[in-house]
Amino acid sequence: MRKNQNKMKILLNKVPQVTIFFWIIKVLCTTVGETFADYINFNIGLGLTLTTIIMGVAFFIALFFQFKATKYVPAIYWVTVVLISVFGTLVTDNLTDNMGVLLEVSTAVFSVLLGLTFLFWYLSEKTLSIHSIFTRKREVFYWLTVLFTFALGTAVGDLYSEQLGFGYLNTGLGVAIIIALVFLAYKFLKLDGILAFWIAYILTRPLGASIGDYLSQSKVNGGLGLGTTVTSVIFLIAILAIIVFLTVSKIDTNAKSGIAETNQSKATKKHVLTQTIVVLIIFLVVGTGGYKWRSNNIASQGASGQTTLVGQLNDFIKIENDILNAVNKNNFASAKKGSDNLEHQWDTQEPKLRKIDSTTWTKIDGTIDSVLAAVRSSKPDINNSKTALTNSFSVLKGANK
Repeated sequence: MRKNQNKMKILLNKVPQVTIFFWIIKVLCTTVGETFADYINFNIGLGLTLTTIIMGVAFFIALFFQFKATKYVPAIYWVTVVLISVFGTLVTDNLTDNMGVLLEVSTAVFSVLLGLTFLFWYLSEKTLSIHSIFTRKREVFYWLTVLFTFALGTAVGDLYSEQLGFGYLNTGLGVAIIIALVFLAYKFLKLDGILAFWIAYILTRPLGASIGDYLSQSKVNGGLGLGTTVTSVIFLIAILAIIVFLTVSKIDTNAKSGIAETNQSKATKKHVLTQTIVVLIIFLVVGTGGYKWRSNNIASQGASGQTTLVGQLNDFIKIENDILNAVNKNNFASAKKGSDNLEHQWDTQEPKLRKIDSTTWTKIDGTIDSVLAAVRSSKPDINNSKTALTNSFSVLKGANK
């Protein structure tokens, strides 16, 4: 009787069983979340706000069909994951670029929101296992959790890779090592399965984003130079191929699902709570320790006593002037090369400049994003490019005086 009940729960479960394909497609979706958002924002030139609105509407439409489904449907589920990865990324980007919210604040806020979601989910359902998503309430908790994991992963990834200057590749390698350690702890140190799953789920976001940025960024920026278009297409095709495979094989429906539940049932609640507290302390100590160490290192490299960006922006003014000259000659090939150089130099100097004056840096960063979007548009417009450059010039010169 109990065996039949378990089979019925698996059939009614609205999410896939955790197999190797789950993690592969999760990383692929996360990568697309980074590159596709950049493609729409910069290449098509819609801008961050309009891109967020469009992807938000698309996500909620997909979520509607996900809730309407009576069982796990690979195509609907993974399309929803792709869109929520894009939308979650854009939520954090908007807070940072449009509203000037510090990444430290975003990280703290999304950490609290994620923690509260887990808390209320457990108090209500007595489990956080994704193998038990067969009620509407649990599904609501699940997708809220997924949204906050993407937003938090974006904030943490950007904080360490960009603001602290570790770079996308180093950040990605660091995250991969942490995920490997979590897996080893689960395998050999009896780390709770559900706890291990959600740690890995959160960390796959900065991992996938690092992969996406490394592949899509120009060689000047330390990437492979595939571009957001090619990278997005490659990964979308890979996602489609895996979805077709999963739909036909049903391997993620028929797979055994007892790993997390078994561990949870064997471990006492007190033991699992202790594990959770220990893990949180480790991440808090390592994360804040690394942040303080890197921040102090950046501060020591900056100009002594510098509290404004006066005299620090000459190189960027020159680069934008060269871009403007190219635009005036309708030479967008040169203008796009100049934009690559602008982005590279701006990202390289970000840790130091942001440390000196975060508010002004954020304001300038928004104008530079507008320049990049205008110049890199698939159909660049001279007037739009001039307007973006003129505005950025004004802000840069004002801060440099």
